[in-house]
Amino acid sequence: MIGTLSKGNHKNFVNLLGFCEEEEPFTRMMVFEYAPNGTLFEHLHIKESEHLDWGMRLRIAMGMAYCLEHMHLMNPPMVHKNLNSSAVTLTEDYAAKICDFNFWNQMAAAEIERSGIDLLNTASASRGPESNVYSFGVILFEMVTGRLPYSVDNGSIEDWASDYLKGEQPLREMVDPSLDSCQEEQVDRIGQVIKSCVHPDPRSRPPMREVAAMLWDITGITRDGATPKISPLWWAELEVLSTDAN
Repeated sequence: MIGTLSKGNHKNFVNLLGFCEEEEPFTRMMVFEYAPNGTLFEHLHIKESEHLDWGMRLRIAMGMAYCLEHMHLMNPPMVHKNLNSSAVTLTEDYAAKICDFNFWNQMAAAEIERSGIDLLNTASASRGPESNVYSFGVILFEMVTGRLPYSVDNGSIEDWASDYLKGEQPLREMVDPSLDSCQEEQVDRIGQVIKSCVHPDPRSRPPMREVAAMLWDITGITRDGATPKISPLWWAELEVLSTDAN
């Protein structure tokens, strides 16, 4: 598991910086990069959080796309097991950092398997890159509309976005009202990307390298433009120094 996390190193991923393993006393510790601006979910749905304008949302989406492309091109592919807006943290300059702490469940699963007990949802554990493509489409829709994708009242994305997914309502009519401005042409083209990502047949969904290419053609945001300008490692070191001082 440590090897997998270290290989997943990417500027738009919450990277593993180091780990400690002791038997006496039994200790397991991992140190990750720190992104100080909370999660994408908080900025989209909690009023007290900083508002994300259209340009910031596009940059976040591109960072996610480039990171997922990198993860899926690994051998074997690295698949996020629970990709949603709460799994996307934001750096000081509001660049995306995908985090996946679900590996704790995988580590626990290894211990359980050795004892002959399987408590994990095997269907979920066997999901491939196509599931990440779907989840990315859901997050894109969430970023454009500002609405919760899986709320109690609205059900799933298929329920509350059915008119759009069926082509009966333009995405531009569903744009987050808190946005002061956005380019309608970009919204329409992003809408086509969303539809392809959430296609009901996983085999018909484009791989993330194609999704990233389509979004780059829409936004013009390069890999360098989507990466943090201040290293999250600096923030992690600052937190350690602050803890030591106390």
